[in-house]
Order: sequence, then structure tokens, then C-alpha cells
Amino acid sequence: MVSINRAAGVPETTAEASSNRMGMPDYLTTIGLEVHAQLLTDSKMFCGCSASIAYAPPNTHVCPICMGMPGTLPAINAEAVRKIVLTGLALHCRIPHFSKFDRKNYPYPDLVKGYQISQYDLPLCVDGFLDVETLDERGNSLSVTRVGINRVHLEEDTARLLHRTGPDGPYTLMDVNRSGLPLMEIVSAPDIESPEEAQLYLTQMRHLLRWLGVSTGNMEEGALRVDANVSVRPKGQTALGTKVEVKNMNSFKAVRAALQYEVERQTAILGNGGRIAQETRGWVEDRGVTVSQRSKEEAHDYRYFPEPDLPPLTFTSAEIEQFRSQLPELPEARRERFIQQFGLSPYDAGQLTASRETSEYFEQVAQGLSHDGARLAAAFVVNDLANLLSEGSADIGESKLTPAHLRELVELVEGGTINRNIAKGLLPELAGTGQAPALVVATRGLATMRDDAALEKAVDEAISANAKAVDDYLGGKESALAAFIGPIMKATRGQADANAVRELLKRKLEAKRNT
Repeated sequence: MVSINRAAGVPETTAEASSNRMGMPDYLTTIGLEVHAQLLTDSKMFCGCSASIAYAPPNTHVCPICMGMPGTLPAINAEAVRKIVLTGLALHCRIPHFSKFDRKNYPYPDLVKGYQISQYDLPLCVDGFLDVETLDERGNSLSVTRVGINRVHLEEDTARLLHRTGPDGPYTLMDVNRSGLPLMEIVSAPDIESPEEAQLYLTQMRHLLRWLGVSTGNMEEGALRVDANVSVRPKGQTALGTKVEVKNMNSFKAVRAALQYEVERQTAILGNGGRIAQETRGWVEDRGVTVSQRSKEEAHDYRYFPEPDLPPLTFTSAEIEQFRSQLPELPEARRERFIQQFGLSPYDAGQLTASRETSEYFEQVAQGLSHDGARLAAAFVVNDLANLLSEGSADIGESKLTPAHLRELVELVEGGTINRNIAKGLLPELAGTGQAPALVVATRGLATMRDDAALEKAVDEAISANAKAVDDYLGGKESALAAFIGPIMKATRGQADANAVRELLKRKLEAKRNT
């Protein structure tokens, strides 16, 4: 759960608003989330078929194993196991020394074997947590709340059903490419108290998965899917209400909207004296409602039993510590280090650690710079370079502006060779050509003006051309200086040092005051 700060302008939850409007007693919302993430591996979970299926024609990345042919034997993908354990460790989970696979039986058409190889009572990772932080617009922490992680386990994905309509009516096709992809399931404890908190949790969970490099987390590609269990109960009631599972949510926005609707629906039923049915409901995006799909299955409905074709997984304490040594510095720790080591603001540190690649790029730039230089580098990366990359739909690793060249540009500013505006103006060119900043500055004659006579002439001309601004300044209006800066910088092609300009302006204007 995340403590939402009402004073910060975050609205009350839909359930609270509904109960207040209808004159009902207050209700408490409880939400648990199941996150299913496809793992980034070269091959599928139990066979050698390529896992790169994004643009593959249907049914081209298949073999007898992932098609569920009789007599085939699965083999465990070791890289998938490694990625699950790394995720569990990043979520502060305990890694049991013994784990196993199980068969989960259910008769859906997209399950070609009639069962799914999954994990039931002995998963790979248990008893963890994710600290979810609520930040203000400046990146300062408002609250940190802990959401428990019950388990992280490994299973295989199902095939994909494609529903079509033809001249003779609707029909369904099946693409088996997705069948057998390694799938991680992360099951939270029922600690989330509102749809807003659920969205924050999911945002931070996806950030962590991408940071670890275990999943793309792209919901639009089906690489990240979310199911939610939600219940409502009157305030003061200890026992949780009857839970309802919600499926078919294909974006974080849809998750929040579906949960808001479901909380309102359950609150209204209870407020009118009704009872909540335990069931699975699907979110209908275009109608903005959840609809009943089926009664909710219990564990015994799946007839779990140990997978007889796969050996159990055992880990020694030394092997678990070896996995732990492979963990990168996690985003929260890196953000705090950037604040302390480089003197960054919480906002800039948060933006830089929004992706692991960006944080590593910045760290290469900042090595050896002063705090002022590091803050300037952060501003260039967070604002200017980010905008350039966004316009070109590119990642920071694709920029021709190397970390060494950006550090060189910052050093030119710190050393007084160029001013910040010149540096900022050079960024598009440097990012497009990959040229060394010092070479561009020297070739184009962009170094800061050192000609005192030329600078004094530009200042005198600006003062002579703006009598009103002179009167305003002499009348005590300090902001009137801005009226002179533009013409002076234009006259000097932007090469005048801003501090030198201001000092000379003030000296000459004060001289007028005394005449």
C-alpha cells in the first residue's frame, strides 16, 4: 500500500467518494496484484525454440515440445531460473533451498497440452516486499509503504488466440509461437488499499524488472500482464471481504480504471444489503465496466501434482549468494547515491534513475566533475538530451554524443571557454554528428569573448538604445537588467560571459545614478 497524501491534492478513492455520496458507512478496499512478465531469454522455457516471436509469422517458432506432442520431454531453461532468482532477491525474497515444478490442469483452448507447467506449493522465491514510494513534483518523498510479495514463481506461457469474423460467422485461430515462453508470476500480498496505490505499485514493479533486464515490461506487446484481486468491507470489519478477480487489463490506466469501477460496484452492492459473488470478471475497455466471466477457481480445481518429467531445483547457500553477487545497484540506492555523491536534486536524481541505461550514461559523464559540473551535466541529460532523443525516438545508447564528449562540453563551460547557452545550443549538433565539443568550438570561433573593448561597446549601445529600462533600473527595479541582456548577447553572438555582462551593466548604470 502507498500512503496517499491528501494535502498534496490527491483525490479520495472512488470507493470513499461513492460511500460518502450515498450516505453509506465507510468501506475499506483491499487489492492484491498478480504480475505476469515474459522473461528476456534466447529460447523458450522447456525447449530450444527461439523466444524472439515479436514479429514472427504465426506458428513458425514451434516444435513438438511447445506444441504439446505426446512423448516429448521438457528441459529447464537455466537462464530463466537465474532471472527469477535475481528478481526475487531484488524484491528481498527468501530463496528456498528446494523448489519444484507442478502441472496445473485446466481445459482452455490456448493450452495445447491440457496443462501448464507451473509452480504450486514450492516456488522459487517467497516472503519478499516492495517499498513503494510516493513522490511530489520535485522528487521529494511523501511516503514509503511496504507491499508484501508472497511469491515469485516460474511457469510457461500459453498459446495466443486470435478471434476473427468471417462470412460464415466468428471463428478463432491459434498462434502457438507464444506457447512455452518463460513467464514469471509475482504475487503480492493483499496490502494495496486503492486503485491509485495499485498503479504506483505496478509502475515501480515494471521499473525494477526493466532495471534488472529480466523483462521488457511492455504491456502493449503482452510482455507484462496484470490480474487483480479486489475486495471491499465495512470499516471496522477485520475479516477481508469476498474477493473478485479482474482480468483483461492491457495498460496501467486500464488497471486503475477497472479497479475504480470494481470498488464502486462492490461498495454499492454492500451498501444496498447485497452479497458479493466470488468470481472472475473481465474489464471491457470501450464500455468502462467489468463483466462476469466465470466462477472463481480454487487451487483444487486445477488438480496440481508434481511435474514428473522435470527434476526439482536445489540451491546451496553458496549458490544463492553467488546469485546475489550478480545483482546490480538497485534504482532507489543509486538515486540516493547520486544525491549524496554528485549533489543532485531529488528530481534530477529520480529522472536519471528512471532507466538503468540513462543512469550509467550520466555516471560516466559525471566522473571527475565538481558538484556544479555534475548538476550541469544532469540538466543536459534530463532536459536537452532527453528531448533530442524523444524527437528521434531513440534510446540514450544510440546517441552519437558519447559520455566523454558531454563531459568535455561541461568542462568547457566550467573552465570559462564557452558559456552555458553556447553549450546548450551545441547539443543538437554534437548529438547528431558525434564531433568533439572542443573541436567544434575552436573551428567555429565560439569561445567566450575576451575582448573587453568590444564588450564595453555592446553594453554602451544597449544602454543608449533603452532609456526606459535605464530609468526603471535607477528607480530600483532590478529586473530591468533583463532588457539589456538580450541585445548585448545578440551583438556578441552569444559569446559574452553572462556574469561579466551583468557586472559591467551594473557598474555603468550606477555611474549614471551618480552623475
